[in-house]
Amino acid sequence: MQLTHYTSKFTQKVFPITLVCENVTNVANIGSLFRTADAFGLEKILFCGSPIPLGRKMTKTSRATEKYVPYEMHQNASTLLKALKTSGYQIVALEITETSRSLNSFKFGVNQPIALLIGDENFGISDACLKLADAIIHIEMFGQNSSMNVTQATSIALYEITKQLKGE
Repeated sequence: MQLTHYTSKFTQKVFPITLVCENVTNVANIGSLFRTADAFGLEKILFCGSPIPLGRKMTKTSRATEKYVPYEMHQNASTLLKALKTSGYQIVALEITETSRSLNSFKFGVNQPIALLIGDENFGISDACLKLADAIIHIEMFGQNSSMNVTQATSIALYEITKQLKGE
């Protein structure tokens, strides 16, 4: 028998992970990121750059998780990342670059909070923000396309990060 929201036996947990979104603007992606952040027990979401569209379409996609997941809006991603670094966060960028490491080979630090940086749906993470990252990771893909939707990629990365933080 399929479980419902009320009968599932998942243990709630908050991980020391903050999602930093640089210029993510698609309404459906933003709603999905709230839902993903809730599902993986993130501390908060930090949106940088363009103001996020909080409206009916976003809340429909988020399934009201924007009410439970703390979030903030910031003007400048670089300034925010520098502040997070100063506060002790490990900045991990999710982007395909010449020097990025595959997600499944990267070992996340369990004694340091993580800021997972994701970027614009069309242009990815800016060079200025990539330079501030402590690590750049990518998801190995085996088809002809070289990228995937930002929300899907974030979900895959968070699955691996939380798995490692749980000690699995």
